[in-house]
Amino acid sequence: MNIDLNTVLFALYPYIAVAICIVGCWIRFDREQYSWRAGSSQLVRTRGMVLASNAFHIGILFILMGHFVGLLTPEAIYHHVITTEAKQLLAIVSGGFFGLVCLLGLGMLLHRRITDPRVRATGTRGDLAILVLLLIQLLLGLGTIFASLQHMDGSVMLLLAGWAQSIVMFQPEQAAAYIANVHIIYKLHVFFGISIVLVFPFTRLVHIISAPIWYLGRGYQIVRQKKAY
Repeated sequence: MNIDLNTVLFALYPYIAVAICIVGCWIRFDREQYSWRAGSSQLVRTRGMVLASNAFHIGILFILMGHFVGLLTPEAIYHHVITTEAKQLLAIVSGGFFGLVCLLGLGMLLHRRITDPRVRATGTRGDLAILVLLLIQLLLGLGTIFASLQHMDGSVMLLLAGWAQSIVMFQPEQAAAYIANVHIIYKLHVFFGISIVLVFPFTRLVHIISAPIWYLGRGYQIVRQKKAY
Protein backbone atom coordinates (compact mmCIF):
# COMPACT_ATOMS: atom_id res chain seq x y z
CA MET A 1 0.00 0.00 0.00
CA ASN A 2 1.32 3.43 -0.94
CA ILE A 3 1.35 5.61 2.20
CA ASP A 4 1.78 9.31 1.48
CA LEU A 5 2.21 12.25 3.85
CA ASN A 6 -1.52 12.95 3.88
CA THR A 7 -2.21 9.42 5.09
CA VAL A 8 0.49 9.60 7.76
CA LEU A 9 -0.67 12.94 9.16
CA PHE A 10 -4.43 12.53 8.99
CA ALA A 11 -5.05 8.78 9.04
CA LEU A 12 -2.26 7.34 11.21
CA TYR A 13 -1.15 10.28 13.39
CA PRO A 14 -4.59 10.64 15.10
CA TYR A 15 -4.42 7.06 16.40
CA ILE A 16 -0.82 7.49 17.55
CA ALA A 17 -1.77 10.69 19.38
CA VAL A 18 -4.79 9.12 21.08
CA ALA A 19 -2.78 6.05 22.11
CA ILE A 20 -0.01 8.19 23.63
CA CYS A 21 -2.64 10.37 25.31
CA ILE A 22 -4.39 7.42 26.98
CA VAL A 23 -1.21 5.62 28.07
CA GLY A 24 0.45 8.87 29.14
CA CYS A 25 -2.51 9.92 31.28
CA TRP A 26 -2.65 6.49 32.87
CA ILE A 27 1.06 6.49 33.75
CA ARG A 28 1.05 10.06 35.00
CA PHE A 29 -2.01 9.52 37.18
CA ASP A 30 -0.51 6.31 38.56
CA ARG A 31 2.99 7.61 39.25
CA GLU A 32 2.71 11.41 39.60
CA GLN A 33 -0.67 12.20 41.09
CA TYR A 34 0.62 15.33 42.81
CA SER A 35 1.38 16.80 39.39
CA TRP A 36 -2.20 16.14 38.23
CA ARG A 37 -3.53 19.65 38.77
CA ALA A 38 -4.40 22.87 37.02
CA GLY A 39 -1.44 24.70 38.54
CA SER A 40 -3.38 27.94 38.85
CA SER A 41 -1.38 31.10 39.50
CA GLN A 42 -4.36 33.06 40.78
CA LEU A 43 -2.95 33.24 44.31
CA VAL A 44 0.19 34.87 42.95
CA ARG A 45 -1.68 37.60 41.09
CA THR A 46 -5.44 37.98 41.17
CA ARG A 47 -5.74 41.15 39.08
CA GLY A 48 -7.37 40.35 35.76
CA MET A 49 -7.32 36.63 36.46
CA VAL A 50 -11.09 36.24 36.85
CA LEU A 51 -11.87 37.86 33.50
CA ALA A 52 -9.03 36.10 31.70
CA SER A 53 -9.81 32.67 33.10
CA ASN A 54 -13.57 32.92 32.62
CA ALA A 55 -13.28 34.23 29.06
CA PHE A 56 -10.80 31.52 28.13
CA HIS A 57 -12.76 28.66 29.68
CA ILE A 58 -16.18 29.79 28.42
CA GLY A 59 -14.82 30.27 24.93
CA ILE A 60 -12.91 27.01 24.71
CA LEU A 61 -15.72 24.91 26.21
CA PHE A 62 -18.23 26.18 23.66
CA ILE A 63 -15.69 25.69 20.85
CA LEU A 64 -14.98 22.11 21.91
CA MET A 65 -18.68 21.33 22.26
CA GLY A 66 -19.37 22.86 18.84
CA HIS A 67 -16.60 20.84 17.21
CA PHE A 68 -17.76 17.63 18.87
CA VAL A 69 -21.40 18.02 17.84
CA GLY A 70 -20.68 19.57 14.46
CA LEU A 71 -18.12 17.02 13.29
CA LEU A 72 -19.54 13.84 14.76
CA THR A 73 -23.25 14.28 14.12
CA PRO A 74 -24.17 12.43 10.89
CA GLU A 75 -25.71 14.51 8.12
CA ALA A 76 -28.83 12.33 8.05
CA ILE A 77 -29.57 13.20 11.69
CA TYR A 78 -29.09 16.97 11.76
CA HIS A 79 -30.96 17.43 8.46
CA HIS A 80 -34.14 16.90 10.44
CA VAL A 81 -33.61 20.27 12.13
CA ILE A 82 -31.14 22.26 10.00
CA THR A 83 -29.71 22.30 6.49
CA THR A 84 -26.03 21.92 5.70
CA GLU A 85 -25.78 25.55 4.58
CA ALA A 86 -27.49 26.85 7.72
CA LYS A 87 -25.29 24.63 9.87
CA GLN A 88 -22.17 26.12 8.34
CA LEU A 89 -23.45 29.65 8.89
CA LEU A 90 -24.23 28.79 12.52
CA ALA A 91 -20.74 27.35 12.92
CA ILE A 92 -19.15 30.49 11.47
CA VAL A 93 -21.14 32.90 13.66
CA SER A 94 -20.98 30.96 16.93
CA GLY A 95 -17.43 29.75 16.36
CA GLY A 96 -16.29 33.26 15.52
CA PHE A 97 -17.94 34.77 18.61
CA PHE A 98 -16.70 32.22 21.13
CA GLY A 99 -13.34 32.09 19.36
CA LEU A 100 -12.87 35.81 19.99
CA VAL A 101 -14.00 35.39 23.62
CA CYS A 102 -11.44 32.61 24.04
CA LEU A 103 -8.78 34.71 22.28
CA LEU A 104 -9.37 37.56 24.73
CA GLY A 105 -8.93 35.29 27.73
CA LEU A 106 -5.97 33.42 26.27
CA GLY A 107 -4.23 36.65 25.33
CA MET A 108 -4.62 37.96 28.87
CA LEU A 109 -3.34 34.70 30.36
CA LEU A 110 -0.31 34.74 28.08
CA HIS A 111 0.39 38.39 28.84
CA ARG A 112 0.39 37.89 32.62
CA ARG A 113 2.51 34.75 32.35
CA ILE A 114 5.13 36.49 30.19
CA THR A 115 5.23 39.93 31.83
CA ASP A 116 4.66 39.16 35.52
CA PRO A 117 7.90 37.89 37.16
CA ARG A 118 6.06 36.14 40.02
CA VAL A 119 3.68 34.29 37.72
CA ARG A 120 6.55 33.35 35.43
CA ALA A 121 8.61 32.08 38.37
CA THR A 122 5.85 29.79 39.64
CA GLY A 123 5.19 28.26 36.23
CA THR A 124 7.19 26.06 33.89
CA ARG A 125 8.24 26.25 30.28
CA GLY A 126 5.60 23.66 29.58
CA ASP A 127 2.89 25.97 30.92
CA LEU A 128 3.95 28.68 28.51
CA ALA A 129 4.40 26.25 25.62
CA ILE A 130 0.88 24.84 25.88
CA LEU A 131 -0.59 28.35 25.95
CA VAL A 132 1.35 29.21 22.80
CA LEU A 133 0.19 25.98 21.15
CA LEU A 134 -3.42 26.76 22.06
CA LEU A 135 -2.99 30.28 20.66
CA ILE A 136 -1.72 28.94 17.35
CA GLN A 137 -4.61 26.50 17.16
CA LEU A 138 -7.13 29.20 18.03
CA LEU A 139 -5.78 31.61 15.41
CA LEU A 140 -5.89 28.85 12.80
CA GLY A 141 -9.47 28.10 13.77
CA LEU A 142 -10.45 31.74 13.38
CA GLY A 143 -8.60 31.76 10.07
CA THR A 144 -10.76 28.92 8.75
CA ILE A 145 -13.76 31.26 9.01
CA PHE A 146 -12.41 33.40 6.16
CA ALA A 147 -11.78 30.28 4.08
CA SER A 148 -15.30 29.01 4.84
CA LEU A 149 -16.83 32.27 3.62
CA GLN A 150 -15.61 31.35 0.14
CA HIS A 151 -17.86 28.27 0.00
CA MET A 152 -21.08 28.68 1.95
CA ASP A 153 -22.62 25.50 0.54
CA GLY A 154 -21.11 23.46 3.38
CA SER A 155 -19.19 21.14 1.06
CA VAL A 156 -15.87 21.43 2.91
CA MET A 157 -17.62 21.11 6.26
CA LEU A 158 -19.02 17.77 5.07
CA LEU A 159 -15.53 16.62 4.08
CA LEU A 160 -14.13 17.52 7.52
CA ALA A 161 -17.05 15.80 9.24
CA GLY A 162 -16.47 12.77 7.04
CA TRP A 163 -12.82 12.74 8.13
CA ALA A 164 -13.68 12.93 11.84
CA GLN A 165 -16.39 10.28 11.62
CA SER A 166 -14.11 7.96 9.63
CA ILE A 167 -11.41 8.30 12.29
CA VAL A 168 -13.91 7.42 15.02
CA MET A 169 -15.17 4.45 13.01
CA PHE A 170 -11.58 3.19 12.44
CA GLN A 171 -11.65 3.79 8.69
CA PRO A 172 -8.26 5.50 8.14
CA GLU A 173 -8.19 5.15 4.36
CA GLN A 174 -11.54 6.90 4.02
CA ALA A 175 -10.42 9.57 6.47
CA ALA A 176 -7.32 10.33 4.39
CA ALA A 177 -9.44 10.58 1.25
CA TYR A 178 -11.91 13.01 2.84
CA ILE A 179 -9.28 15.50 3.92
CA ALA A 180 -6.86 15.14 1.01
CA ASN A 181 -8.02 18.12 -1.04
CA VAL A 182 -9.23 20.64 1.55
CA HIS A 183 -7.51 24.02 1.99
CA ILE A 184 -4.17 23.98 3.82
CA ILE A 185 -5.52 26.07 6.70
CA TYR A 186 -8.00 23.33 7.58
CA LYS A 187 -5.22 20.75 7.48
CA LEU A 188 -3.05 22.86 9.77
CA HIS A 189 -5.97 23.32 12.16
CA VAL A 190 -6.55 19.56 12.26
CA PHE A 191 -2.83 18.81 12.62
CA PHE A 192 -2.36 21.14 15.58
CA GLY A 193 -5.54 19.81 17.16
CA ILE A 194 -4.17 16.27 16.98
CA SER A 195 -0.84 17.51 18.35
CA ILE A 196 -2.59 18.99 21.39
CA VAL A 197 -4.08 15.55 22.05
CA LEU A 198 -0.57 14.09 21.76
CA VAL A 199 1.00 16.40 24.38
CA PHE A 200 -2.08 16.45 26.61
CA PRO A 201 -0.75 14.01 29.27
CA PHE A 202 2.44 16.01 29.72
CA THR A 203 0.77 19.37 30.41
CA ARG A 204 -1.51 21.00 32.95
CA LEU A 205 -4.43 20.29 30.60
CA VAL A 206 -4.94 16.97 32.40
CA HIS A 207 -7.09 18.78 34.97
CA ILE A 208 -9.83 18.80 32.31
CA ILE A 209 -10.52 15.12 32.92
CA SER A 210 -10.16 15.26 36.69
CA ALA A 211 -13.19 13.76 38.40
CA PRO A 212 -12.37 12.70 41.97
CA ILE A 213 -15.66 10.83 42.42
CA TRP A 214 -13.94 8.26 44.64
CA TYR A 215 -13.89 10.90 47.38
CA LEU A 216 -17.63 10.33 47.83
CA GLY A 217 -17.12 6.77 48.96
CA ARG A 218 -13.80 6.94 50.77
CA GLY A 219 -13.52 6.09 54.44
CA TYR A 220 -12.55 8.39 57.26
CA GLN A 221 -8.91 9.38 57.37
CA ILE A 222 -7.23 8.21 60.57
CA VAL A 223 -4.94 10.95 61.78
CA ARG A 224 -4.03 9.40 65.12
CA GLN A 225 -5.00 6.09 66.61
CA LYS A 226 -6.32 6.02 70.14
CA LYS A 227 -3.90 4.32 72.45
CA ALA A 228 -5.16 1.48 74.59
CA TYR A 229 -4.36 1.84 78.30
